[in-house]
Amino acid sequence: MTSLSALVTARNEEKRLGPCLERLAFADEIVVVLDKCTDGTKDIALAHGARIIEGAWDVEGDRRNAGIAACTSDWVLEVDADEHVPPDLAAEIRRVIATTAFDWHEILVDNYVGERLVRHGWGASYGKPAYPGLFRKGAKTWGRDRVHPRLEWTGRKGPMLTCRINHYVDKNISDMIRRLDSYSSARARDLRERGETWGSTASNVRRMVSRFFKCYVARKGWKEGGYGFIIAVCAALYPMLSHLKAKYEKE
Repeated sequence: MTSLSALVTARNEEKRLGPCLERLAFADEIVVVLDKCTDGTKDIALAHGARIIEGAWDVEGDRRNAGIAACTSDWVLEVDADEHVPPDLAAEIRRVIATTAFDWHEILVDNYVGERLVRHGWGASYGKPAYPGLFRKGAKTWGRDRVHPRLEWTGRKGPMLTCRINHYVDKNISDMIRRLDSYSSARARDLRERGETWGSTASNVRRMVSRFFKCYVARKGWKEGGYGFIIAVCAALYPMLSHLKAKYEKE
């Protein structure tokens, strides 16, 4: 039978990890990467029978690659600690890996802000409507970036799965804004290390307009009311804030 590893990377996720791991019992093994954890995350992972990889990574891509390398199954399912795999998706994953001729598949995402399902408007580096989370071991490699690492692939992309994973991305709008600050600071560090500033201020003004349009109009964020508007605003501000932080801040 084709085997499956469920991979979760975590940094101080004791409040969210348990429900995530409970829904991964359909996998043949669970691997949890503990990155500089100082809370009870390790105990929770062990209680759910996970295999533990401990370390300290400054770069998100390196942390995820370490987790993939530790997986021993034919296929890998990457899941974040704030994501839950429903039973219908679990069944579809087992069915796909047993029959597919392809090497990786994308998974649709239902994003929640608090208890509110917000399905439209995500994208442009701020929130994910889908992600390439199911792949054969060796098909996927993360780039060396702190946020939104680039991906390198071997093999062929297959059809997107039809069932959705539940992603509890933000507690509220304030949490969304804090995430924007964190993302842009991490991107700015990557840019400074490469000697870049992500273009000029003028080019980022144009990027703000195009990203707002992409999220609010093309991805139908307007259907989500005020939530869709704030998502579009955050997506538009992300490159500009990253640019300004890389240009003017030392850290």
